[in-house]
Order: sequence, then structure tokens, then C-alpha cells
Amino acid sequence: MATLLYRLGRFSFRRRGRVAAVWLLLLVLLGGAVAAFSGSTTDKFVMPGTESQRALDALAKEFPQASGATGTIVIAAPEGRKLDPAAVAPVMKEAAEIPGVLAAMDPFQTGAVSPDGRYALVQVQFEGRLQDITEAQREAYLRVGSGVSELRVEHGGEVMITAPEVGGSEGIGVLIAAVVLIVTFGSLVAAGMTLLNALIGVGVGMAGLYALSGVVELTSVTPVLALMLGLAVGIDYSLFITSRYRQFVAEGMDPGEAAGRATGTAGSAVVFAGATVVIALAGLSIVGIPFLSTMGLAAAGTVAIAVLVAITLLPAFLSYGGARVLPRKQRNGGGNGGGTDADRKGFGYTWGRIVTRLRVPILLAGVVALGALTLPAQDLRLALPDAGSAAPGSAERRAYDLTSEGFGEGFNARLIAVVSAADAQATTAAAGQAAQLIQQTEGVLAVTPPQPNATGTTALLTIIPKAGPTDAATENAVHDIRAKVAAIKGAEIAVTGATAVGIDVSDKLADAMPVYLLLVVGLSVLLLMLVFRSILVPIKAALGFLLTVGSTFGITVAIFQQGHLADLVGLDVPGPLVSFLPILLIGILFGLAMDYEVFLVSRMREDFVHGDTAQQATINGMGHNARVVTAAALIMAAVFGGFVFMDDPIIKSMGFALAIGVLIDAFVVRMTLVPAVMSMLGRVAWWLPRPLDRVLPNLDVEGERLRRHLADEQTLEAV
Repeated sequence: MATLLYRLGRFSFRRRGRVAAVWLLLLVLLGGAVAAFSGSTTDKFVMPGTESQRALDALAKEFPQASGATGTIVIAAPEGRKLDPAAVAPVMKEAAEIPGVLAAMDPFQTGAVSPDGRYALVQVQFEGRLQDITEAQREAYLRVGSGVSELRVEHGGEVMITAPEVGGSEGIGVLIAAVVLIVTFGSLVAAGMTLLNALIGVGVGMAGLYALSGVVELTSVTPVLALMLGLAVGIDYSLFITSRYRQFVAEGMDPGEAAGRATGTAGSAVVFAGATVVIALAGLSIVGIPFLSTMGLAAAGTVAIAVLVAITLLPAFLSYGGARVLPRKQRNGGGNGGGTDADRKGFGYTWGRIVTRLRVPILLAGVVALGALTLPAQDLRLALPDAGSAAPGSAERRAYDLTSEGFGEGFNARLIAVVSAADAQATTAAAGQAAQLIQQTEGVLAVTPPQPNATGTTALLTIIPKAGPTDAATENAVHDIRAKVAAIKGAEIAVTGATAVGIDVSDKLADAMPVYLLLVVGLSVLLLMLVFRSILVPIKAALGFLLTVGSTFGITVAIFQQGHLADLVGLDVPGPLVSFLPILLIGILFGLAMDYEVFLVSRMREDFVHGDTAQQATINGMGHNARVVTAAALIMAAVFGGFVFMDDPIIKSMGFALAIGVLIDAFVVRMTLVPAVMSMLGRVAWWLPRPLDRVLPNLDVEGERLRRHLADEQTLEAV
């Protein structure tokens, strides 16, 4: 691999104009494809095979007028007064006149008026599904009641669900990344080229994703996740190759040769690290959940492009940079290229000596600390976000709060029981029996009379729980209702609605998480065995990954679910974590953890193979790479952390968890626990049984074969 990448790096360096032109042309073409073919994103989470999804599919077929998107307009009279039907009538009339609206229900006929007569709910039924609702329809819906005086009118329901806006939050991370690059390199040219290279990769990846959005249904979170990962790994991968290039140039190597060797050595590690991220993300497809598979594949695509850009476009940019990639001091003949006694007094060497000397207490302290941080994870609860977690002041949040104020939390968690039978008589009997059983279920506040379809073969029961959408009591009520109605003979009864869909999504993802974690850990052991040709190093890496994941879950649960220090991240209402966050976090952190493992440990193995003692090789690995890994981790954490400033609770929790996970893995696990364990293991760390040694292919990530190949070429030239 290293030899192939060496040739690719030299080619890109020499043919810089052509390589740069190809990538820029690709960016322009994909930009045109976005303008021509892009579609809209959706916040609808489809979960094939679940009861709630089967019920929704049945509604679309048997009760199409009730299968479209819905809205809820909340009306409140001034304190101490009751609503007058004459005052509510204009609101209903205005809502019914919105294009695409089938009906606006009179709350005085449906009974959707609070006991004190002050609050009312107007149910608005749209013809189209949520993904079919246009911005014009949504804006018209928001204007309903604007001319009504003395009444408070708020607009909620699923029709208010919109894609999160990505504003300047990601820009904060990019600015911090730029500062870290400038400090790390001491050169504006090196920092600028590295950042520009990553941004072009992100542009290509995001343009390709949006170009496909016209034929592939994307959730609104998918592009944000792809952007988040593309930026982070794009900057980091370019950083690693640029750092190695600067090292070779500072040692006096010809720039073209330096570009080839940097791409062959650091580029090999980048390819492997990127491959682990891609495999982990693409592996989300095995869970069998379409929206999660799409998210994983989209993010994997942006990471793959980041790798390709790093090993092709970056060498071309380095050709343009020349000696300006070095700090001014080194360009003027001062400083040195690395590897001298002066360098060995740097932070990385000092920290490596401290860790290897105090390895036992450091290892114990690190494991105990991370174990303690993991404890809150045992209370982990999962749910899809609802309007109660929306940004304070947003329309959907105001409607949610006003509904809770007038009717109670349960009116925001309404469920629908779909009753289907062979004929109208059987449907009516089963619906009546179901209503009686559901009303007797703990956690249920009320059940509405059955609403039949035109043929009478399908009827709907609206169920009002006592607790909110993400409350554990509501989840228990859903499971109890399903267990009770399953005993009714002669009819098929399914419970659905946004709350039920969220519960089904959470249950399915919770069941899939242990299997996926086992897959990822097993994959890490196998891949690292190929890279390092060792048994114990992969096992150590996998155990370190488990510590990272556990502590990250614990901290995220403590803040986002339990509410500790929630104000620091701008969290208004603590609650369960979004259902797909844990399994997504496992996949992403696995790939990123392997990044740092490869960059640190490959140098340790390289020096050990060339004759250093195991302890000195560990110190050398830290000395050579600690500065770069520190910069990479800070950049990645800054990019992820920038998304914490977004109002959307899903994006906020994802950005926070990924930022914390990267910091823990880089600084506690990889740069502290890993050298401590490697120092304890000594030569045993590199033990590999001979049968395995013969069977496993040699990937040559650290470039041993490349060095031998170049040495042989130099010998032949000398002869």
C-alpha cells in the first residue's frame, strides 16, 4: 500500500495543475447536479416491521383521509374567561381554507375543550403526508388566527416539523481549527492549504449527497452528520500528511520526494483510518433500519472522499506551497528538522517518559476515572425528540407548552389505535371492546369514541396518555395497551402515532446496539491485527474503545438526560437521548479511535522493528506524534463542538457526545493509557503466533517495504 501511495503522491505533486483542475471540475459539476436534481429532506422516521409502521401503512390504504399530516392549533382565552364558539369559528374557517387541508375540526364538537373552558384544540387534517407539505402551506398554517384579537393562538402538530437549519455553528469549529493549525504549523501557508484541502473535500461530498437527495430520501439530520464528519476527518487527515511532509522537507529531502514519502507513510495510515470509519458507518446498514442505513452510508461517503482528497489533492497543493509550508525560522536556516536531542525534550517525549515511569498508578487512575464516568450510562433512556425539546420560543414549543398548560402533558402524546376487521359489525364490536380495555389501562387518561372509515371496516381510537411523549409511564402504557388488545379475537388492532413510532424506533435500536457493538469491537481486533501483526495490541485497543464509549455515554446521559450542567450546553429541557445517538456514536467513535491508535502505535512499532527497546519505542512514538495527535483531537473536538450551539436537540447532543468522545479517547485513552499498557507489555506486545503471521497479509501501513524499495533503488543508482 505504501509504495502505491508513494507513487500517487509523487504524481500528484508533479501534475499539480491537472489534479487540482479535476477536483475543481468535479466540484462544479456536482454543484450543477445539486441545482438540477436535489430534493427535500424529511423528519419522518420509517421503521419497517414494527407495529406502528404497519398501522400507518394500513391507514394509508383503508383510511387515506386520516393518513396525511396533521396540525394542532391551540387557542387560549385570557385568564379568567372562557372561549366563545363564535370567536373560535374564524380560526377553523381560515384553517380549512388552506390549500391541501381536508378539514379543521370544531373543538366544541370533538370535545377538545379544557374543563375550565379556557383552552381548545383545533385538529387540522392535511391531505398530503408530512414530506409533501410545502413551505407555502406551512406559512399559511402559521398565519391562521393572526387576525383574531384577545385570543392566544399557537400552531403545533407534525406539520410544524422542519429540517434543522445549519447556520454559523459549524463556522465556529472551522475558525478554531484554523487557529490550531496555525499554532501547530507556525505557517499560514501550511495551515491554509490544509484547511482549503479539507473544505474542497467537504464541498464535493456534500454536493454529491444533495445531488442524490432527489432520488434517495434523506432525514434532515443526515446532511448535518455528513458535514460534521467530513469537516472533522478532512482537516485531520490533511493535517497528518502535511505534518509528515514538513518533517521530510525540514530534513533536507527534495519536496517531490517528500510529498511521495509523506503520502506513502502518513497517507497509508490515513487510508486505513478512513477505511475503519467507512466500514463502521456502512456497517449501520446491518441494523435493518432504512433511515439509519442512509445516514451511515452518506457519512461514509463523505469520509471516503476526504481520504481521496487527502492523498491526491493535498500533494498537489503542497507543490504550490514550496518551502513556505515550513515556519519562517526553518526557511531562514534556523531550527532543525526533527530527531535531534533538542526535539527529544519536547512535550511528547516528556509525557511519554512520565507515563512509562508511572505506568501502574496512571493506568489504575485512568481506568477508575473512566469507569466512574460510565456509571450514569446505566440509566440510559432513548426516545425520538418531540416539540417539548424544541428551541424555546419556537412555534412548536409554544404550542406544546400551551397544550400542556391547558390539558396536561398527555395531550401532546396522543396515540391512535387502528382497528380493522372483515366487516363493519365486527369492527364496531372490536373497537368498543378495545376502547374499554384501553380506558382501564394504567397511564391512560381518556379514549375517544371510534371513528369509522367509509366502509366501516377500519376504525380509529384516539388515546390520551396521562404523561408526556417521552415519559417512561407513556412507554409502559403503550406496551400494556398492546398486550391487552392482542387478546381481542376477530380483528387486527395496532397502536401508532408519533409517540408510538418513537417507542418502536427506540426499542429496535436498543436491541440492535449490543450486536453492533460486538461487531465493531470484533472488527477493530481484526483490522488492528492486520496493521500491527500483533494479538495483544488489538485487544488493548478494543478495551480502550469500550472505556471511551462507556464514559462518553455516561457524561452525555448525566448532562442531556439527567440535566447536570445542562445550562453549559444551552439545554432547556433534559430528557431521553435521541434513539439513534448511541449506535451512531459507537460507529463514529470506533473509526476515530482507530485513527489515533494507528498514528501513535505505528510509530512505536516502526522504532521497535528498527532496534529500539519496547520502552524507548513507546516514548519515541509519543514524542513524534503527540503534537500532531493533540492538534488533530482539538480540531475534531472543535468542529463537533461547534454544533452544540445549534438549537436542534438531536444535533446538539450529537455534537457534544462526539466532541467529548474524541477528547477522552485522544487524551486519556490513546495518549495516556495506551503508552502505559505498551510499556508494561514490553516485547510481548508485538507477539504474533507463526501460523497467523503466515496467513495474515502485510498491509505495510508504517512503510517498511517502501523504505526497503527506495533503499534498493538508491543502491542500484549508485552502482
